[in-house]
Amino acid sequence: MNHNPHMNTTAAEGSPYVIEMRGITKEFPGIKANDNITLQLKRGEIHALLGENGAGKSTLMSVLFGLYQPDEGQIFRDGVPVKINDPNDATALGIGMVHQHFKLVECFSVLDNIILGAETTKLGFLQKKEARRKVLDLSEKYGLHIDPDAIVEDITVGMQQRTEILKMLYRDNDILIFDEPTAVLTPQEIEELMEIMKGLAAEGKSILFITHKLAEIMAVADRCTVLRKGKYIGTVNTADTTKQELSDMMVGRHVQLVVEKDEAVPGDVVLSVRNLRVKSKLQKKDVVRRVSFDVHAGEIVCIAGIDGNGQSEFIHALTGLEPVGAGKIVLGGKDITNASVRNRSFMGLSHIPEDRHKHGLILDYSLEQNMVLQRYFEPEFQNHGFIRFNEVREYADNLIEKYDVRSGQGAATTVRSMSGGNQQKAIIARELSRDHKLLVAVQPTRGLDVGAIEFIHKEIIKERNAGRAILLVSLELDEVMTLSDRILVMFEGEIVGEFDPKKTDVQTLGMYMAGAKRQNSSKEEMTDAE
Repeated sequence: MNHNPHMNTTAAEGSPYVIEMRGITKEFPGIKANDNITLQLKRGEIHALLGENGAGKSTLMSVLFGLYQPDEGQIFRDGVPVKINDPNDATALGIGMVHQHFKLVECFSVLDNIILGAETTKLGFLQKKEARRKVLDLSEKYGLHIDPDAIVEDITVGMQQRTEILKMLYRDNDILIFDEPTAVLTPQEIEELMEIMKGLAAEGKSILFITHKLAEIMAVADRCTVLRKGKYIGTVNTADTTKQELSDMMVGRHVQLVVEKDEAVPGDVVLSVRNLRVKSKLQKKDVVRRVSFDVHAGEIVCIAGIDGNGQSEFIHALTGLEPVGAGKIVLGGKDITNASVRNRSFMGLSHIPEDRHKHGLILDYSLEQNMVLQRYFEPEFQNHGFIRFNEVREYADNLIEKYDVRSGQGAATTVRSMSGGNQQKAIIARELSRDHKLLVAVQPTRGLDVGAIEFIHKEIIKERNAGRAILLVSLELDEVMTLSDRILVMFEGEIVGEFDPKKTDVQTLGMYMAGAKRQNSSKEEMTDAE
């Protein structure tokens, strides 16, 4: 088997495709993740792989990267059949991958992460000087600016992603797989990544780009292959298609890309926050400063801002995950400033958390156990301290059906084995089906496809129309503009502006989010923050 990444030229000239996957089938217990899929990647192109959550995109790329072995089908590199037993084989063939959840060693430096497993040694000693020079040259060439000595756990998500990309380039990979690369990035970082991808393709690298963000596909991809429920639907040139056509291909029906909603009819104040301060874990300063606002029944108030401006800490204080430094939180007329997480839940707070793995689910529990996490002790689900398993199963089955949560073995599925989008749907099903006055939804559609986003947006509007108060935190400006009834912009831990989405635009919000402008307490009076 020829594992040399630089294949003989006759093979290369004979095939128009640098990678061809033919008839790939891969099955897991209870689910056919890939069902006879063919994918063809041309040299120097950016090829998008589009599909709903659980359509089989990540599985297909894991087969190409040697993490899984296909049950059927064959892979060709420059027209020559190859067998990829593990990621080392993939690397030898010039294939690199940036995973959706980064595979970095948190306590290592950026430089050490990049060279890990591909170290240059001389007589058994690590040649770090040469490695550093090569990394800095690559970072300069491709505009991937990094600090090689920074420790990974201290750097931003965008910087971690650049580290992952440099890891591929350091190994001289010329086929680059990006798995949902923009799911955790800010709008500015996404734009930078798109430019980097275009630069890599112009250099002759071939890129496979897994995503379900249609705007990104239209912006950078040359061609797009669509998968649905594990099957190949088709490949199209992006120049000859539209967002609507792609979304309909992906979901198999017509999808509403714009939210339809009536005017809000706000009722009584449900949530009242006064002069809230939250201390930073790392420094001595406050990371949330003097934040005050109200959310009424029957309205959606959105906190918008660039990631890292205190939104996460504010939500943690609001939901009881972190202590409040000073100030007051009142929910439904009751002071919950120092209440436990369970008591906040009893008082009517539902929370869709930002980090579904850390704060939303217990990954090694079954789906049904996760569905009753805050309720297993209620009489409905327990009798004299013993859990009523039939009732739990019935309750979970109803939610799975109502919210279309897809998993291999239904309610008994271990949550860790489900796709990210279906994990998210499980949290949303659990939080919306409990009795609550206030829904705190943080990045509720992060990493979801258009079909799931349409569904979740409709559910949030339904919640609002049923008279519940919604506090939304989102980095997606499209979502902020279409869902909100009022927008609060947060910058460096303070609320710097309040807007009506019908009377503002994305550019104006961007100015406030970047700190270039702020409103004084009388809303009409605006100042440039120079």
